[in-house]
Amino acid sequence: MSGLRPDLAIIARNVAAGSRVLDVGCGDGALMAALRDAAGVDARGLEITPANVAAAVARGLSVVQGDADTDLADYPDGSFDYAILSQTLQTTMRPHVVLDHLLRIGQRAFVSFPNFAHWRVRGSLLWGGRMPVTPLLPLKWYETPNIHHVTVDDFRELVDDRGLTVEGAWFLSSGRPARPAAANFFAEHAVFLLRR
Repeated sequence: MSGLRPDLAIIARNVAAGSRVLDVGCGDGALMAALRDAAGVDARGLEITPANVAAAVARGLSVVQGDADTDLADYPDGSFDYAILSQTLQTTMRPHVVLDHLLRIGQRAFVSFPNFAHWRVRGSLLWGGRMPVTPLLPLKWYETPNIHHVTVDDFRELVDDRGLTVEGAWFLSSGRPARPAAANFFAEHAVFLLRR
């Protein structure tokens, strides 16, 4: 699955062939296309940005325009083997509700997000007194779609509070695997596979 963003490549490697997948916040459909082409996955998408919907549809993908905060309630229980939310959780109004919907709609859910407790983010705040601008967080604070600043430890606490099971966890730094130990400090990005 070359050419995919590192977190998407992890997800793609761990989705079972022939599965039914809902990709929430699917962007231009890159992950969906890779899953369809390499693993025979029946992939559907939900995307808020019209240009991304058009790009995904142009790839021959089944994508509808919609908002994770409001439209997931319309999907029936157990419709998919996997629900995927990549780099979108921190942009939702009520992440815990979105997470509940993912695991109502899918038997399992992949969730990936930038870790706002990474040492570079901490350093930027500590020494510069400013919100960081990094390769993973490239926009200034007033341009970013991020409205919740989630950390690996915050997400683990949310998972525990919701009574969810972590089936897999992967951590990335500069697009490469990072140590699971002290991931809250060393990982720029996290990917979790969850189930009820």
